[in-house]
Amino acid sequence: MPDVAFPSGAGTTPGYLAEPAAGSGLATIVLQEWWGLDQHIRGVCDRFAAEGFFALAPNLYRGEATTKPSEAQQKMMALSMQQAEADMCGAADYLASRDGFEGSGVGSVGFCLGGGLSVWALAACPKVVAAVSYYYVMPHGKPDFSKLKGPVLGHFGTADEFVTSEAAAELESELRAAGADVTFHHYEGATHAFFNDSTHPERVGRHDPTAAQSSWQRTVSFLRSALAGSS
Repeated sequence: MPDVAFPSGAGTTPGYLAEPAAGSGLATIVLQEWWGLDQHIRGVCDRFAAEGFFALAPNLYRGEATTKPSEAQQKMMALSMQQAEADMCGAADYLASRDGFEGSGVGSVGFCLGGGLSVWALAACPKVVAAVSYYYVMPHGKPDFSKLKGPVLGHFGTADEFVTSEAAAELESELRAAGADVTFHHYEGATHAFFNDSTHPERVGRHDPTAAQSSWQRTVSFLRSALAGSS
């Protein structure tokens, strides 16, 4: 199992690292939903590795994932943003220091809570130069959008009860007003967590294979373009 521990401003952070078979490639951090670092997020890292990326998911909760919405909400609300920021920036630094690292910087991809954190990482972490946000949720305030250092790609479902189309449009306007390079895609009929194909009975929303595949292709293409360049 490719579990790792890497140095960060919060001490030593545990995480899950997937590496490309070629031993070299672009790199991205992968940020968890409110459930924690579960098999779904590990699977996303593995998918990135299959596409030729190094992918590292820091364990922001420092413990086991949950499948209970009440526990997930408690864990999310108890999250220290100071620690989360240190974990994300440490993960990006760790990837950028790997043998075989290529590109102009590190990407950030996140889902739900991680979707909000992904944008936060782009504002706060020196090595992060592009962010992908799936159904952005950010319960702990927001970063200074004027500090975003690169482009933002967003994915939203039109039937998402947690992040409505109106909320997504408001976020897009706010990002643009701060000078950000933003591209948001809206998937007709898709609910919250449409990318998550896990089967636990209390999951939020439902998997939408069509939206998931389309968004994945856009995400990989976006990161390849945004991260291209000499390291």
